[in-house]
Amino acid sequence: MQQQNEAKKVRKAVLWVLSILFVLFVGLALGLYIYIHSALSPVDEENKKEIIVSVPTGSTVSTIAHTLEDKDLIKNATVFRYYAKFSNLNDFQAGNYEFTKAMSPKEMINRLQEGKVSNKATVKITVPEGRQLDEISTLISKETKFSKEEIEQKLEDKAFINNMKKKYPDLVTSEIDNSKIKHPLEGYLYPATYSFYKKDVPLEEILEAMIEKTNNVIAPYQPEIKKQKTTVHKILTMASLVEEEATDQTDRKKIASVFYNRLEKGMRLQTDPTVLYSLGSHKDRVLYKDLEVDSPYNTYKVKGLTPGPIASAGKESIEAALSPEQTDYVYFLATESGEVIFTKTLEEHNKEKEKHITEERFQK
Repeated sequence: MQQQNEAKKVRKAVLWVLSILFVLFVGLALGLYIYIHSALSPVDEENKKEIIVSVPTGSTVSTIAHTLEDKDLIKNATVFRYYAKFSNLNDFQAGNYEFTKAMSPKEMINRLQEGKVSNKATVKITVPEGRQLDEISTLISKETKFSKEEIEQKLEDKAFINNMKKKYPDLVTSEIDNSKIKHPLEGYLYPATYSFYKKDVPLEEILEAMIEKTNNVIAPYQPEIKKQKTTVHKILTMASLVEEEATDQTDRKKIASVFYNRLEKGMRLQTDPTVLYSLGSHKDRVLYKDLEVDSPYNTYKVKGLTPGPIASAGKESIEAALSPEQTDYVYFLATESGEVIFTKTLEEHNKEKEKHITEERFQK
């Protein structure tokens, strides 16, 4: 009987403790909900005075959140950051924005994503995918006071390159020091639109913004790159080959699979853009005589990847280089319509070649 009474007391004590813990848990959850809800509400719904916030190119969500908190436009930078992260809202545009304390964090995030800037950028540079350094230098030169030669010289400057190595050690590594590489920073300037709001934006700031963008794009893939026991430099190199061969209609992952399959079989990659890069020219057709150019970039003569990237690749091509489709294809052929035909044998490839490629493409 005494044991039963003691058991009842224990059960009551356990139930009492569990009840308290449950109440505390509910109270904590409710308190957290109220806190987050409050943090995501406007600072002052009545205050519609406009406050200018400058968001430089390459700004992270964390940097933007702290800037907004410092200007008393949001209540809590940490809540803002996690809200943006878990809502997958983080592709923000650079520029000068007009915000008010009457706006909610969600409204500010929408404006940052849509790029609704308050004034025009003094310098705006658009770098399309697949552009090489000499082309990017021309694009920068057209929108700034810097000459193409001045830009190209800066891109080869050892002091500038070493500075980028220090700032972005996970991206710009000693692999770019290979003596066979034509231009150390080829493929490291990300294709995107860059807006600057200073009157006289320094050249270093323009170039660094493009390198920083590449660093930010690559960062989420670093664990996978390490897992595959490869390097950022090799991924950017493969991605550039895919980018240069791709068309709007092309499945980049299939092109990547062809390149990887050829490497695995010990075959040469034999991709025309590497010949053009070796020649240092931009033209529509590769001639038979062009295939004889003596260069470590000429994949018709040299096995393996090129020493470095041959152009700036976009996100799709980077992802294709990291996660190619699993196929048995070892050949592909781009038709004049933009369609790409994939084949498994040389016989199949030659048949498709006869159908789609005119004699003018390869001539002596």
